[in-house]
Amino acid sequence: MSPRIDLVAPPFSGHLHPILGIARRLAREHAVRVVSTEEVQGQIAAAGLAGVALLPGRDGEIRAIAEPDHAVGHHPLRLHAQLRANLALLGDFRASLRALWQTGGPPDLLIADFTLPIAGAVARELGVPWWTSHPSCCAIETPDGPPAYLGGWHPGRGPLGRLRDAAGRALIRTFKRAVHRLHRAQIRDLGFASLYREDGSEALYSDERVLAFGIPELEFPRRWPAAVELVGPVLYTPPSAAPEPPFVHGRDHVLVTLGTHLRWKKEAMAEQVRRAAAALPGIELHWTDGEVRSDRRESAGNFHHLGYVSYARDLPRYALVLHHGGAGVMYHTLRAGLPALVFPVDYDQFDHAARLEAAGVARRLRRPEDLAAQVKEALQDEGLRAACRRFQALLAAREPEERVAALVAERLHPPEPDAILLP
Repeated sequence: MSPRIDLVAPPFSGHLHPILGIARRLAREHAVRVVSTEEVQGQIAAAGLAGVALLPGRDGEIRAIAEPDHAVGHHPLRLHAQLRANLALLGDFRASLRALWQTGGPPDLLIADFTLPIAGAVARELGVPWWTSHPSCCAIETPDGPPAYLGGWHPGRGPLGRLRDAAGRALIRTFKRAVHRLHRAQIRDLGFASLYREDGSEALYSDERVLAFGIPELEFPRRWPAAVELVGPVLYTPPSAAPEPPFVHGRDHVLVTLGTHLRWKKEAMAEQVRRAAAALPGIELHWTDGEVRSDRRESAGNFHHLGYVSYARDLPRYALVLHHGGAGVMYHTLRAGLPALVFPVDYDQFDHAARLEAAGVARRLRRPEDLAAQVKEALQDEGLRAACRRFQALLAAREPEERVAALVAERLHPPEPDAILLP
C-alpha cells in the first residue's frame, strides 16, 4: 500500500493553491488527501484530488477573522484581537483533525500550511512526521536581517542599520511573547508550551522540514533556520470557466489586482483604475476581482472590470501588472517575465514590496492617485524589463514540485543501509 500524505491548508488561495500544486505532484506516487474546509472542496476536487472537510458550516466565521473590514498591518491591538478570535477556532480544528485520524488512521506524513501549526501539534502527539509549507518566506524569523511586519524594511546599512534591524527583531519577539503570556493556557492546550525552541527557531513551524516557497535571489540575505529550504514558488492556477479577457490587438494591456482578500479596499481601488484608464486612452486597463467562479465582464472604453483572470492562461499577454504584493501573484508575475507596480495594503505585502523594489523588478505605487503616471513610466522602463527577464530565467530553471517530491520520497522511502555503501 502506498504511504498516505495529508496536506492541510486554510481556505484561502495564497495558502491553498501551493498545497494543491504539490499535492497534485505527490499524488502520482502516494495516496494524498487535502484537508481544508467545506467551501473549497470543489476546488480540491477540480484539481483531481481527494478532499476532507473539517469545521462544517464555519467558513463564514473563518473569513470574518481572516478578512476584517480594515487593515490589520502591524497594529498590536488588531493583531491581538485577530489571534483571540482564532484561538477558539483552532481548538475546534484540533479536535476535528484528531477525530479524523483516530477514526481512519493517521497519515505517514503531514504537510501543513504555516498558518495551521495546530495540525503539526496533533501530528506530533500521534507520532506523525510533520512538515511546514510556507509561501511567505519573509515572515520566517532569522537571527539577522530585517524583521517582517514592520512596514517593509530593507536591510539596515552599517552598524546603526544592523542595530535597527536587531531592535526590530527583538520588538517582534517581545510582542509575540507578550501575546503568548496573555493566552498561555489556551496556547499550551493547543500543544505549544513555548513559541521558540532552545536554538531560537519558531516552535510553530516543523523542526524537521520547512518548505519555503521562494527563491534566495529575491530574499534579503539572512541565515535561515536549519529546517528551512527555499524550494521555489509552487504556482498552481485552478481551472476556471471564466471567459478570456478582452485583448485589443496592437495595444498594451495592464492587469490590476488586489488578490482574493482585501474586500474593504477593492471598491476604492477599482474606481482609481477607472480614472487612470480615462487618463491613458491608448492603454487597456483590466481590473479583476479575483473570484475564480465569476464570469463578470463589463467594459467602458478602455476600462474592463473582470471577475477572474487566469494567471496561467492570460498573464503572458499583459505588458504590466499592478498587484498588492501577495506571494502568489508576485511570483506568477515574475515567472511571466513581467514588470510590476506593487501597492501593498496589509500583512506581509509590504515586505514583499521591499524585496521586489530591491531586486529591481517592480516599482512601488505609494498613492493610487499616481497610478496613471506610474503606469506610463513603468511601461517605458527598460531596466525594469531586463531585471524581470533575469528573474524569469531563474524561475524557469527551478522545479519546486519535483524537489518536494524528491524530499518526500527520501523521507518515506529512505535507502537501505547496504545501498548507501554501494559505490
